[in-house]
Amino acid sequence: MAITNTVYQSSMRKFSQFVDMFAYPLRLSHYLELINPLWTKHSLQAKVLKVWDETKDSRTITLRPGRGWRGHRAGQYIRVGVPIGGMRHTRTYSISSSPSNRDGCISITVKAIKGGRVSHHLVRDLKVGSYLPIGDPQGEFVLPDAIPVRPLFITAGSGITPVMSMLRNYMREYRNLPDITHIHYAPHVYDVIFGKELDQLSKSQKHYKLNRIFTRELGDEVSAKLHFNADQLDQLAPDWREREVWACGPATLLDSLEEHWAKEGLSRNLHLERFRAKLAEVPTDITSGKIKFTKSELESDTDGVTNLLRVAEDAGLNPSHGCRMGICHGCDCTLVSGSVRDLRTGAITSESGEKIQICVSASVGDIEVEL
Repeated sequence: MAITNTVYQSSMRKFSQFVDMFAYPLRLSHYLELINPLWTKHSLQAKVLKVWDETKDSRTITLRPGRGWRGHRAGQYIRVGVPIGGMRHTRTYSISSSPSNRDGCISITVKAIKGGRVSHHLVRDLKVGSYLPIGDPQGEFVLPDAIPVRPLFITAGSGITPVMSMLRNYMREYRNLPDITHIHYAPHVYDVIFGKELDQLSKSQKHYKLNRIFTRELGDEVSAKLHFNADQLDQLAPDWREREVWACGPATLLDSLEEHWAKEGLSRNLHLERFRAKLAEVPTDITSGKIKFTKSELESDTDGVTNLLRVAEDAGLNPSHGCRMGICHGCDCTLVSGSVRDLRTGAITSESGEKIQICVSASVGDIEVEL
């Protein structure tokens, strides 16, 4: 059977190459896309099979990836392209499903954020039957394959999504969870994404200790005391120094964790997944100016704070991009003249011809960018 499959695949490749000769400058894959986008080889597409509202402002979207999908590891994320108003916007979302789903489908879970064009579209307007371009799975926020660990999960809000993939993978692969302590923060009980599933795991799995903290349940005066602090950690996870930690959530939480583990000399035990880049403090001597997009022959005002990707999009452009946080280099373009500031480090780049990441760069005065 293996030989037969190999011969078949080889024959199909040769047939495809033959047809591509006549389809030039397109390929057979482009014409197959007109019949079924999941059959394409030149781009990876996924069909929306199901949407499910987790909370009032979050939704799980079940996707069937097309040809070329190579599977993912629990904790990884994908880039998702979303067409809105004739433009394609790209964002990254953690995969919330187990890697070993028998039906071959995956799911992402999206929380609508204030001012988020893409997240609001996915949560409010996306229809079953739609097709979305997706990227290959990426990310190092994963559990080790061979080494047994006693995880401490610390999550907040939609930061539960990559950890949910890990929990589901444990259950599918081993039917039981190992020794896990999980601290999850949410404003109220009804804001907990996957709330019922987490409760069920807590009741049925004797080695899974779930601590849910509702930061606004008792009002604003108590709220600050319920956010992460050293005393709270000692109470909920007394053995935290002996555990490896996987944490995902808002920047304020992750910054606090990073500071605490560094103070204890245990930074090597802390694994963080950030949804947004960690930015440096904004300088006091910000210089606004104008940006010229040389290829598009457009000009726009810049305030010296907003990243250049957002400035370009607001000007009507649709630049290539991916993670929007300076990881994937999908938005790299050339600085023609002027200076830009790296929003993560504060470093200034002024070299003409230098490649810059426009998702984490802001202008310093007047600049020109090859876009």
